[in-house]
Amino acid sequence: MAKLTTEELLQQFADLTLIELAEFVKAFEAKFEVTAAAPVAIAAGGGAATAVEEVEEQSEFDVVLENDGGKKIQVIKVVRELTGLGLKEAKDAVEAAPKAVLEKVNKETADKAKAKLEAEGAKVTLK
Repeated sequence: MAKLTTEELLQQFADLTLIELAEFVKAFEAKFEVTAAAPVAIAAGGGAATAVEEVEEQSEFDVVLENDGGKKIQVIKVVRELTGLGLKEAKDAVEAAPKAVLEKVNKETADKAKAKLEAEGAKVTLK
């Protein structure tokens, strides 16, 4: 297998959807036992470096479908409504649970999506 250059790898990642890229990051973290989380900011205080934990309210959420609750058809319909996916793509997403159906949405959108999915019997988490 030929080794890919950094540019070639970046091009491959650019061709992925956000969901595919998120799945890759999870697999990468699991394989190499690392995390892609941002490091804690370091600030200088009185000549000495101290760790500063910024407490920010989360502004973007992922709506993760954990399972369809045994009501696959109803959940597929809601996934299609929320995402605009075609029937096959929505079915694949539901069957691949746990899977993010919406990524980086505001709190209000995430809550509404969660309520719609749960109304049809799905188990949903916000991350």
